[in-house]
Amino acid sequence: MTRLVRAGNPGPMTLEGTNTWLLGRRRVLVVDPGPAEPDHLAAVLAEVARDGGVLGGVLLTHRHHDHAEALDLPVLRDALASAGAAVLAVDPALGAPPQPDALARATDEPVRLLPLPGHTDDSVGLVVPGERAVLTGDTVLGRGTSVVAHPDGDLGEHLASLDALLALTGTGRGAPWRGLPGHGPELEDLGVAVTGLRAHRLARLGQVEAALDAVRAAGAGDDDLAGADDLVAAVVARVYPDLVDPVLLGAASRTVRATLVHLVHLVHLVHRGRS
Repeated sequence: MTRLVRAGNPGPMTLEGTNTWLLGRRRVLVVDPGPAEPDHLAAVLAEVARDGGVLGGVLLTHRHHDHAEALDLPVLRDALASAGAAVLAVDPALGAPPQPDALARATDEPVRLLPLPGHTDDSVGLVVPGERAVLTGDTVLGRGTSVVAHPDGDLGEHLASLDALLALTGTGRGAPWRGLPGHGPELEDLGVAVTGLRAHRLARLGQVEAALDAVRAAGAGDDDLAGADDLVAAVVARVYPDLVDPVLLGAASRTVRATLVHLVHLVHLVHRGRS
């Protein structure tokens, strides 16, 4: 059984707020406890205890503060200690490895971890076969597109993670899989959403490449694609000409830089294949 408690931290990067998902009836796994907001954590723990549930553990889909910062609150640390429960995370600085046996101890809902690097190098999803649902973290949002930002994000890995989701949720094999994202509303058909997101990523990749060619043709030269701030800014101005919000503009700049790094990697692969 999955249910949602949404944090009160809406914004341009968090949409309606961070989604904290709870899995299980008696042993309840809390996925992404969210920001360090006492009211949100109180609502999460109250939902855990509803109908006699106990805290089985916490899983982080990735390290970003809007998903993990609540771990700093003494109330959550005390609740975990009282229950003898663990924090599970790919990043060893935040928790123990989310191995199958650890997940089985944390929830009575059968689940399976799905590595989804790309948004960050520690991003994971959680497959809930009994509900044909996948908790996608920030790899796939309920609306819009997640940021794949340099240096933590990797566009090549992100595309590979989308392919992994498509392999799981491909059409024509029963009822659609639902997507339970880290932000935004539930996705009724995760396969359709991932297909659209992948097409958008590839189209944006083409736009960045075309903008790079245009910038170079205008005299920017062959600067280091990963490190030249002026080159990144020039590409951003061409790809996002109407973007003025400083938060979104910063996210776009980091995303373009990650895209340029990906293009460099593709060039190196081509040259290696020819040698």
